[in-house]
Amino acid sequence: MKTLKETKVGGTVTVVKVHGEGAVRRRIMDMGITRGVEIKITKVAPLGDPLEVTVRGYELSLRKEDAARIEVE
Repeated sequence: MKTLKETKVGGTVTVVKVHGEGAVRRRIMDMGITRGVEIKITKVAPLGDPLEVTVRGYELSLRKEDAARIEVE
C-alpha cells in the first residue's frame, strides 16, 4: 500500500481509498479527495510538512498526517 505521503514532488497519482474514520475522513473527502481522483504533488515545505498538491484544478495544502491516510497507486 502506497500513500500520498510517500509520493515524490512532481509525481502524479490516483486515489485508491481514503482511510480513517468520522470527521477526519469526511474533511478529506470534502476537500475533493475521493476515489479515482488524480493528485499531483507540487511542493513540500522546507521542514517537510505540509505538502502542497493540485487536485481537481486547485492548490491544496495537506498535513503529512492526513496524506498518510490517502492510499494511492
